[in-house]
Amino acid sequence: MSKNLLVIGFVWPEPNSTAAGSRMMQLLELFITKNYTVTFVSSASKNRNSYNLKELNIQSYEILLNDSSFDILLEKINPKIVLFDRFLTEEQFGWRVNEICPSAIRILDTEDLHFLRDARKTAHKNNVPVSQNVLMNDLTKREIASIYRCDLSLIISKFELKLLISTFKIPKSILKYVPFLMNKIEQSTLKAYPSFTDRAHFITIGNFKHAPNLNSVLYLKKYIWPIITKKLPQAQMHIYGAYVSESVKNLHNEKENFLIKGWAPNKKDAFKNTRVCLAPIQFGAGLKGKLIDAMQYGTPSVTTSIGAEAMHNSLPWNGYIEDSVDKFAEKSVKLYTDVDCWYASQQFGVKIINKCYSKEKYGGKLIKYINKIQEAIELHRLKNFTGAMLLHHSLKSTKYMAKWIEEKNKLK
Repeated sequence: MSKNLLVIGFVWPEPNSTAAGSRMMQLLELFITKNYTVTFVSSASKNRNSYNLKELNIQSYEILLNDSSFDILLEKINPKIVLFDRFLTEEQFGWRVNEICPSAIRILDTEDLHFLRDARKTAHKNNVPVSQNVLMNDLTKREIASIYRCDLSLIISKFELKLLISTFKIPKSILKYVPFLMNKIEQSTLKAYPSFTDRAHFITIGNFKHAPNLNSVLYLKKYIWPIITKKLPQAQMHIYGAYVSESVKNLHNEKENFLIKGWAPNKKDAFKNTRVCLAPIQFGAGLKGKLIDAMQYGTPSVTTSIGAEAMHNSLPWNGYIEDSVDKFAEKSVKLYTDVDCWYASQQFGVKIINKCYSKEKYGGKLIKYINKIQEAIELHRLKNFTGAMLLHHSLKSTKYMAKWIEEKNKLK
């Protein structure tokens, strides 16, 4: 069974900046441990936060959009499996993979469902429910088409998996539930972290290019923090995140103890020295990296229903889930001041990580399913006629648009 894998990244992985970056690194490390030969390519620009893939012995190349040089590279690599990082990457490069390496298994890592996040953002902005009318938009059609065109799509949230199967009638055979892949937390590791009394202040973290993160910080600043700081005048709100804009910097106010800290070079230290994580997320999709980080580093949290969606199955949350401003603030204060409640919540977080995000369990299932598809790829594709039809028609337009752009660029 060939283990030659090509990953086409929408961006270069930034595990210390984004949850998507952490997710990608988890997948890369999984394939490396299973003895895959991994090559990573991207048309995006690298920056100081980009992970050095050489540390994992991963060969990497910078590629161009709408350029046949990628075809030559594809022939050279000759991958048997191609992983697309988000549906936008599949739209751009899927037709080339299909032409040059038609027998290669095409896998889409959705990260989260972009169309669901966008629909919730629109609904939140207009103060309306997420109706079928809001959900059925052009972005939805594009992302669903991309899922059909691939042999397998990795779905990070059970809520999203159910939505795809129940609402959009996508065959289960081309979907695989793969949450964050985490190592088991041992009690000895937890005890090595600072105790309740050795910790102080509140934390939230998130890349500010991500709209749900920015909105959450604005909501925290305007509605929740004024209530908390009246009851806990010595406590500080520490806001971490990459890509801080001037408007975000302007939220910094030392008199209010509302502090914009910027990018956290070591999020482990930031979390383990802070007592409570706050995430009043109003819209979004997928799983929330900041809440996983909080559990991993023994920091209880308060979040919303959207924040905790599909994250803990039926297990107790590692803190509180509240949607009203007053209740959110009230439970934040309680978690910050009640030592027994804090330690119980910390243990709930450990149970969630160990039972819901096992790298061994879910990583093993993914590799096993990929092997199964690889053994009978033609039969697998015969069961997905819709995908074959979309691959034939949709990618023709993408293909000829790309070729037109390439020819146009040659004339410059």
